[in-house]
Amino acid sequence: MLRIPGMPLLPGTLFRDVAKTHHPRPQSLMNFHGLSMLNDRQQPAPVDSSGMAVDISCPPVGAASIYPPRSGPRMPPWLAYDKKVLCFRGYFKQTLQEVFHAPYLVRKVKIYYYLEDGTIEIFEPRVDNSGIVQGSLVHRQRVPKAPPCDNEFMSLIDLNVDMTVQIFDRQYHITDCDLFTRHFLNKRGITVPDPVQSPCDPTETMRNRDKTQTHISAPKCHPFAQFLKYDRQILKFQGYWDDRTEFGDVRKLELCYYLADDTIEVKEAHVRNSGRDGPTVFLKRNRLAREFDGLPLPGQTTPQTLLNVLGTNMRNVRYCVDPLNTGNKEILYYTDRDLQIGSVINVYGRAVVITELDPYTQQYYRERYGIHDFTPLPIPTRSDDCAEIKSGERQLPPFNGWGSYEDSVGNCISVEPKPPRSDFKKFIKYDRYVLRFGAKMLSTIKANCERIFVISYYLSDDTLQIQEIAVRNSGFMGGQFLRRTRLELPGQERFSCKEPQYYMPWNFFIGSTIMLSDFIFHVVSADEYTLMFMEHHPDQYHRANVPIIMDKVRTALQDRMTEFVGNCVPDCTDLEKKEDVFIGYESFKGALIAIMGNTISDHEVITLCRHFSAERAPPNACKRAEVQAAAHLEIKRSLWNAREDLMEHFHHINPMNQPFMPEHKVRSALRGCRLPFSLELIDNIISILNRNECDDLEVCDLMNFIDVSCGKGCNMVPVNLAFELCPKIPYLNLGRVVNFACFLRQLKLPLNLPTTGEGEKDAIGDAMIMPPTVEEESAVQKHG
Repeated sequence: MLRIPGMPLLPGTLFRDVAKTHHPRPQSLMNFHGLSMLNDRQQPAPVDSSGMAVDISCPPVGAASIYPPRSGPRMPPWLAYDKKVLCFRGYFKQTLQEVFHAPYLVRKVKIYYYLEDGTIEIFEPRVDNSGIVQGSLVHRQRVPKAPPCDNEFMSLIDLNVDMTVQIFDRQYHITDCDLFTRHFLNKRGITVPDPVQSPCDPTETMRNRDKTQTHISAPKCHPFAQFLKYDRQILKFQGYWDDRTEFGDVRKLELCYYLADDTIEVKEAHVRNSGRDGPTVFLKRNRLAREFDGLPLPGQTTPQTLLNVLGTNMRNVRYCVDPLNTGNKEILYYTDRDLQIGSVINVYGRAVVITELDPYTQQYYRERYGIHDFTPLPIPTRSDDCAEIKSGERQLPPFNGWGSYEDSVGNCISVEPKPPRSDFKKFIKYDRYVLRFGAKMLSTIKANCERIFVISYYLSDDTLQIQEIAVRNSGFMGGQFLRRTRLELPGQERFSCKEPQYYMPWNFFIGSTIMLSDFIFHVVSADEYTLMFMEHHPDQYHRANVPIIMDKVRTALQDRMTEFVGNCVPDCTDLEKKEDVFIGYESFKGALIAIMGNTISDHEVITLCRHFSAERAPPNACKRAEVQAAAHLEIKRSLWNAREDLMEHFHHINPMNQPFMPEHKVRSALRGCRLPFSLELIDNIISILNRNECDDLEVCDLMNFIDVSCGKGCNMVPVNLAFELCPKIPYLNLGRVVNFACFLRQLKLPLNLPTTGEGEKDAIGDAMIMPPTVEEESAVQKHG
């Protein structure tokens, strides 16, 4: 169809195009410039010769384009400028005929220009108590220009700062714009002037002047509003009532002021042994009047006043109520302004002096009234009063020897004593932690010196137990020598008020001499667990703290290093060039004691020997083929076929499919998937699997190890997996052989020894010089 340009779409203005021969089927969808959209519009016309991009879907704009030729947006404006709005601030003046001092009213507005369709919206912000309807003045629409260009609509270039525009017979002057609008116009080549100051509104000036001239009345205090604002807020004051008469004294009081309803409550603080007991309320909660002239007589005060009483009897009485309450006297009550340090409060004829405020009350007066001086006042006392009890530690009577000290303290503190409480957290942490020491008795009787004892110290409750080891033909029966109990340190006063000191775990060490229940014991040994526990807690047991012991040895050997090395290795020279020199425990201990004497204990020597021990754990005695055969035998006997489930579990706990996993995860997976392996067999399997540098286990090696489908395992008869599969070689105790060279390197003291040639002997006394191994070389490099 052909349409006459400029004519409306009316009957008779459309003509059929007879020259058209191709009638294609229209498409409902299209892809325009990379955007999928509905094809409900005509195709855009080609670019004309002047370089202007013609887009019939855009609203017509009368002004010329602000873009250079062929540099405009490639997307349609409704998509390119979606949700982009230009904001201008301005005002217009409205004339006022009825106000003499204000000829006009300045109304501030905001002008919004929507870039997507060229519409304009004018909005006036709301002002409280303005008296005019505010909000949207011009709804969003396309605004025509002022005559004579009223056939065109306002565009982007018609709006700018310090410009006056006419919109629907109203002049708007633009004073400012937001930052986005300024940047947008500057990028398009439009210069935006600086903001312009808006004129002063005469009506607002007159309103502000009237406000300053009006008298500011005191705000009314509504009781319910005061309750909601100050509920549960109490001001506390300390004071006294001086009642030092013949039989009176100074009464200490606590005054509470409730801000919610301005009521006052006074409580009395009874002093110990004052002879007063019972309720402490001195004045119940009520409003306290400032003046008190005595209690009124019955009928003296009435809530209403009667006037013009006429009549002689009760029958013919005429009266009226005084609405003005002429004879009523106004009662003034105490408020928070009257309560300060040094103020005297009249509590129904009793003068109460305020001496001190609590911290919350001080903060309240500091913020409300600006008071910063809160120095408390002294409280007077009688000359014959007893000295006040000090608020320090309570003085208990001396211990009488019956029961324990804790029981006596409970009897002194309360009338109904309770059993002493134990440290439950310590019990949970150190339950079943027992330190065992071997000891011998020191006595003038020779037979007692041959007896052997085991001292067990329980860390959960700091108790001791002594067991005697039976020796054949000794004449003493073994068994319990001292039941489990707490023992006091010797040398303390028995019947004293102070709490006694008990034996602690750090009082026991090898070489110590202690007195337990009037028996003297000498500690000569300790089990492996005790030594390891003390070495793992060096902050509590300083005799097992290697750095402290090394500092002590370094101080003692600083001037006698040559003598010490000569006692340990008599015939050794060039000791600094040797990688490893091993000596025995007795030689090392004898050399240290010969120089340091009693300043070093046997326990400290044993700690050094264990730390620099040359002994190593025995190698693993398990054979891979035998362990694999035992594992396959257990899998076949229990008909276990959940290998896929185990693999899925490994993928779940190892989503990155790392080839190696930590040992604790592998152990939990084997037990969680219910493999028919005992704990001993699981330990044997883990001990022979391949590991990496971080000591993690290889997952593929484990899966191939338990795979019975390949038939790699050999048949074997059932054996005892706990003892016969992998024989457990007992681990030798540390410290019997000492790495003397490592000890000297950590001691860091010069040796000053003579050097010899290459023909030196490899064995010197009881010391052995051995070539270093690869592991020892790496260890030396780490230490170095």
